[in-house]
Amino acid sequence: MSERPHLTEIRRLPEQRQARLTWSDGHSAEFDYAHLRGYCPCAACQGHAVGPVVFHPPPGPVEPASIAPVGNYAISFAWTDGHATGIYRFDFLREICPCDDCRAAAKAAADRPSEQPGQESAVREDS
Repeated sequence: MSERPHLTEIRRLPEQRQARLTWSDGHSAEFDYAHLRGYCPCAACQGHAVGPVVFHPPPGPVEPASIAPVGNYAISFAWTDGHATGIYRFDFLREICPCDDCRAAAKAAADRPSEQPGQESAVREDS
């Protein structure tokens, strides 16, 4: 069984209002701060029901006041808007990766018939 990629580096890019995330398999991508904040997976942002994580645009510009590890599986952000309850699992961050390769892979996976009825992506973007 192969090991799932884990984050090896998080670098703030304040001029671009982004964070560069790098995984153990060599993949690297820049995430806009608003993208990360909008996909906050906490119950306050997403509700308590089981279902896909929905993007909620932040009401204004945000940036991480701090970034901290959560065990060996996730990170947490304290945002400048005062929000700090989201735990971003490494696999979840990979699911919401905005790079062209990851977006194409996610689209291809969504277009393939599921082997298990009722299985869907864990991420949804509302307009």
